[in-house]
Amino acid sequence: QVQLVESGGGLVQPGGSLTLSCAASGTISRLDSMSWYRQAPGKQRDLVARITGARTTNYADSVKGRFTISRDSAKNTVFLQMDSLKPEDTAVYFCNADVIRFLAGIYRTVDYWGQGTQVTVSS
Repeated sequence: QVQLVESGGGLVQPGGSLTLSCAASGTISRLDSMSWYRQAPGKQRDLVARITGARTTNYADSVKGRFTISRDSAKNTVFLQMDSLKPEDTAVYFCNADVIRFLAGIYRTVDYWGQGTQVTVSS
């Protein structure tokens, strides 16, 4: 099996910064794209940022210029550096990974989610 464990959430004042981490462990042949999503109360889960295996990145318009996604492939870890945080960034942040696994004799891409970490931006 594969586990994604997020860390780094918490309470921060508007204008502050936080860095989220997500470490993947388990039976992993290779990690393809890794992403961060967020879900505010009563709202759908939306993509925040994605980084491919080739390190191509894309961001939601609402976080461009403020958030930076990066990865450490050797440690199967993805990071989300969040700067200039706003109250509207308050949400549960989820890590997502496309994991290449060798199952039943072939390589397959399997989608995994972390349990989520709360980020609250408030004065």
